[in-house]
Amino acid sequence: MIIILTFIQQQFIFQVMCHIEFALRILFAGLLGAAIGFERKNRNKLAGVRTHAIVALGAALMMVVSKYGFSDIDKFDASRVASQIVSGVGFLGAGIIFVRNNNSVSGLTTAAGIWATAGVGMSMGAGQYFLSTVSTVMILIMQVVFHKVRFLANEAFQDDMRIVLKHSDNGVKNLEEYIMNEKIEIKSIKISKVDKELLKVELDVLFPAGYNKTELINRLSEKEDVVSVRG
Repeated sequence: MIIILTFIQQQFIFQVMCHIEFALRILFAGLLGAAIGFERKNRNKLAGVRTHAIVALGAALMMVVSKYGFSDIDKFDASRVASQIVSGVGFLGAGIIFVRNNNSVSGLTTAAGIWATAGVGMSMGAGQYFLSTVSTVMILIMQVVFHKVRFLANEAFQDDMRIVLKHSDNGVKNLEEYIMNEKIEIKSIKISKVDKELLKVELDVLFPAGYNKTELINRLSEKEDVVSVRG
């Protein structure tokens, strides 16, 4: 009888220790997610500390459940829940991405960060402490350092411009050539008459990475045949 009670006591202690470890995994995952979110918050991004912390914590919780929550069943697939985390977080990331009125896309980096944060939580939930910690450091390095390196951080961006020209035979053609010489891609162009002397040219353009649009507007405004520029 004493032996049975001792065995039960040992099993109970073992179970308690396991659950404490699981709770610590979930806690550490939340802290790592918060570290990633803190960097995003400092950049005034849509998803900040709370979002990243909850994503990492939730992913760790689901990973623990996936690995250890069905141990009382003879045949179970430990990867089933984990695989659903990846696809489920994809929907969350899609909600971060949006297209602005000028057709430029925003939120891709934040969405990718949330997806990667879920991976951090999953690895922590699986008990891979070193891997999850190193992954967090790598994500932070890519978010912080790469953002400061101009040739890595700058990306091409799409925008629209509205230019009013004095009516002339080659005015629009010269404008197109000037813009294309700046390595700017013209996606679409719309020309309409304001009156007998003025033309309104609406351009949808793709600027190269790191291009200074303000300088282009200043240069265009100084041209004799340009009445106004807005972009």
